[in-house]
Amino acid sequence: MEREEKVSMELADEVIKSMEVGMAFRDYNGRISSMDYHSRASNFLVTASDDESIRLYDVQNAVCLKTINSKKYGVDLVCFTDSPSIVIYSSKNGWDESLRLLSLNDNKYLRYFKGHHDRVVSLSLCPRKEYFISGSIDRTVLLWDQRAERAQGLLRVQGRPAVSFDDQGLVFAIAYGGRIRMFDSRKYDKGPFDVFSVGGDDSEANVIKFSNDGKLMLLTTKDGHVHVLDSFRGNTISTYNVKPVSSYATLEASFSPDGTHVISGSGDGSVYAWNVRGGKVACWGSTDTEPPLIKWAPGCLMFTTGSSELSFWVPDLSKLGSFAGIK
Repeated sequence: MEREEKVSMELADEVIKSMEVGMAFRDYNGRISSMDYHSRASNFLVTASDDESIRLYDVQNAVCLKTINSKKYGVDLVCFTDSPSIVIYSSKNGWDESLRLLSLNDNKYLRYFKGHHDRVVSLSLCPRKEYFISGSIDRTVLLWDQRAERAQGLLRVQGRPAVSFDDQGLVFAIAYGGRIRMFDSRKYDKGPFDVFSVGGDDSEANVIKFSNDGKLMLLTTKDGHVHVLDSFRGNTISTYNVKPVSSYATLEASFSPDGTHVISGSGDGSVYAWNVRGGKVACWGSTDTEPPLIKWAPGCLMFTTGSSELSFWVPDLSKLGSFAGIK
């Protein structure tokens, strides 16, 4: 039998530059407000939309597996739990700010999480245990156990918070007011063990994320800044500038799986690619006027953008030449 040879690519700037939309779903009746890849079953993607729908995709086979409507509560943020058939999502109706644990298999609520009194703007699951954290414009961050309806902990903040667990679930970060506060998830009630300043940028925090290896963090702010920091020392490695976003929009960005590149949105609807150590790599224009959501698929040479449509970006092999080789 002949040995099967596989084509693999280094994630170099040239690979990023070659990326274009390879597939898109354009059947949304509203703007996509959130999306999440499952951390282990990475072929599953879930989205939330202003058309009050939650949709589950099998990315590998390019099909929408299920659409669930949340007409009563609306839907804003959504993320997978440890199971690819169970999600947590926040509402968007303005009168019930509970978070909900939903089974996608049978469209049944497994639990309600009550505690916030205004819109939830940030949500992050712990990679190791059944814990998650949520941040709200009611100026609180709540810590939850998926098995209990009541919050297990409360932290008060002085602004709109962006929250994220690290890759090990041992540390979580809360960003607001131009600073990132680092907490030990086992001793969060002791207060932050470190506080990092973000280069004098005190504009409203939008999104904070850790790289897959936990060594880097990125923070986006309303004024159109994308900061990359060393997550241990807190020093700023690079800052990228895009068009600021409106008060009701969110500037999102995502690390590549190896942490060498950042893909970000922009207030004018464009998509930017940055080399963490080397600056701007590419920019793709858009007729849109709001920043798209950005998620890099785990372990894949593909990222996804969400706006009024869901788009999957992959390298164009015909543009790569010598950058695609047999290994």
